[in-house]
Amino acid sequence: MTALALSGCMRTTGPVAAAKPQGDLDSLAYGETYAAAPAAVASSGGGGAISALRSAFAAAPRGYAAPAPAVYAAPVEPVRYDSAYHLDAGDKLRIVVYGQEGLTNTYAIDAAGSITMPLIGGVPARGRTPAGLAGEISAKLRNGYIREPSVAVEIETYRPFFILGEVAAPGQYPYVPNMTVESAIAIAGGFSPRAKRDAVTVTHTEASGPARAVVPLGTSISPGDTVFVNERWF
Repeated sequence: MTALALSGCMRTTGPVAAAKPQGDLDSLAYGETYAAAPAAVASSGGGGAISALRSAFAAAPRGYAAPAPAVYAAPVEPVRYDSAYHLDAGDKLRIVVYGQEGLTNTYAIDAAGSITMPLIGGVPARGRTPAGLAGEISAKLRNGYIREPSVAVEIETYRPFFILGEVAAPGQYPYVPNMTVESAIAIAGGFSPRAKRDAVTVTHTEASGPARAVVPLGTSISPGDTVFVNERWF
């Protein structure tokens, strides 16, 4: 009996081979994996759809964050320049001669109303449209310099406008497209306490000479115009 008891104590259990599930093998090969979150199913009891959604969020792996919604910026409309605009002293132009880096540059119209370019020298610009100036430059370059020049002219900066009289800060200011008398007064700091506020005097210079008119505040102004705010008498 004693021998049998001893033999029973000496018996050991052999090692048991157990196959790992496929998911554990994937963990060894690729690192920790997560089970797919259970689908949220609405039921008639136990909290319904809200309870199911809470369960789905609770089953998501820790540290998981939902991707932020994409934000798309609205396209910016380019500034459209008036093709019929007549150039004058103070306008700054960007002139591009395709294939000619030495001629492509920014040029300012001087007090005489001209620009000066390499090779061709002075080119009259006052009173011309941008397209008309481009044609004149092409004609001069074609005359012994470039066989078939391709020229583009665009306005980089308009000549300034002037505002005088009963405003907070009279003077010269840069012009921006679609400017009105009212916006010009706002740029100059607004009316002074003695200003006449129902109408102003605008002087506009054309090819035939300057023209002056009394206009309401919503009137559009052009580059180079002079706005005069009159003083009220009572």
